[in-house]
Amino acid sequence: MNTSMISYTLGLVVKLEGVLLMLSALVGLIYWEKAGWSFVITIALCLLIGFGLTRKKPENKVFYVKEGFVIVALSWIVLSLLGSLPFVISGSIKNPIDAVFETVSGFTTTGASILADVESLPRCILFWRSFTHWIGGMGVLVFLLTILPMDGGSYMNLMKAESPGPSVSRLVPTVKSTATILYEIYIGMTILQIILLLLGKMPLFDALTLSFGTAGTGGFGIKNDSIAGYSSYAQTVITIFMILFGVNFNVYFFLLMGKVKQAFQIEELRWYLLIIVASIAVITVDILGIHGGVRDSLHHAAFQVGSIITTTGYSTVDFNVWPQLSRTILVMLMFVGACAGSTGGGIKVSRFIILLKSMRKELHQFLHPRSVQKIKMDGKMVEHEVVRMTNVFMVAYILIFSFSVLLIALDEKDLVTNFTAVAATINNIGPGLELVGPAANFSVFSNPAKIILTFDMLAGRLEIFPILLLFVRDTWKKF
Repeated sequence: MNTSMISYTLGLVVKLEGVLLMLSALVGLIYWEKAGWSFVITIALCLLIGFGLTRKKPENKVFYVKEGFVIVALSWIVLSLLGSLPFVISGSIKNPIDAVFETVSGFTTTGASILADVESLPRCILFWRSFTHWIGGMGVLVFLLTILPMDGGSYMNLMKAESPGPSVSRLVPTVKSTATILYEIYIGMTILQIILLLLGKMPLFDALTLSFGTAGTGGFGIKNDSIAGYSSYAQTVITIFMILFGVNFNVYFFLLMGKVKQAFQIEELRWYLLIIVASIAVITVDILGIHGGVRDSLHHAAFQVGSIITTTGYSTVDFNVWPQLSRTILVMLMFVGACAGSTGGGIKVSRFIILLKSMRKELHQFLHPRSVQKIKMDGKMVEHEVVRMTNVFMVAYILIFSFSVLLIALDEKDLVTNFTAVAATINNIGPGLELVGPAANFSVFSNPAKIILTFDMLAGRLEIFPILLLFVRDTWKKF
């Protein structure tokens, strides 16, 4: 275990957080809010800790998958603990467990909240809540790779641990260049959405915060009714960009390189769009008359399907009152999630494709024992290691999900609330159904239950294994 490299990277992450907090402090200064001082104090603490950890550069800069997973897991935990301080110091959230829950929900782009009245919060706090989505969407360590002279095979282990999906590949030969391209696309799409919202006469502050939430597929709103109070134009723009940010960023890279045919040959993209279109069609028919005619039903169905499958969590209506068929489809979409290599959460469409093809292969093997079949995606063979990791991921996912539902059941809430609360947190969605529906929040749970749900958010965002490795004894052995 290369502990010196772990502590050094943690120091870089903490320093980066201190720099990013300056934007929220600036917002506090612009609006002359006392809460701005909470960011100044947190910035000073981040820089103090950061410079202390990076005072001495490690002699051995090589690390392997184990260290990469540990660095990523610890970075997100430290990032969340320090990021929760402005909430506590400013008095916006007095309970530290609630503050950590809110911050983890922000960084993991979950959007689950314990706040009943977000409109009463200072603007600098609202900005920080939404900005955590944008930071966590692409990943803070991927961002580090773009701005620091970090390259080489070792740093690919950071991207593997932080990037969502069954496998991660370089777009270009170097890790740094790959990370830079990803962030250029991410920033470009975010700016485009901000411009489009401004063209719809949305205030700049609203356009910034909502675009941060959309880009990171997070879902923290700055209004108590989420997106319901905005114009149909704004809601349509957000719908489109939620779906776009749920697409594998490799697609955008191919489009930028002029490889249009190669971009649309990606099998996961076709399935992703098919699931969205089919879900919108069924829900539109199912909710006809509840929100008006065909046009309004289509509008709200498209928004909620886009919001749930990309695990953004914004809402234009209280879908908790929709018919059972529509609610069931939305719950199923919670598990499907977005594409691998996007900012969305969930199990990922690519994993379901691999699982379905694995099942088909086994059924064929029963009928034709001597035949040899390989699983293919996009015309290429899927490596056995990817299939194996997909199967192991599903086992770990089901176990964590089941134990979480069991443990929070001690709070004596109804089964639908408990089930969808875990589904909403481990899949990084935000709202669930019943007591945690889009018109409610997670404050109904006890502190122990919130800790479990906080763990679920981290496990879901980091694809489970980096967090689980922290609890394995052999992880900390020096070989």
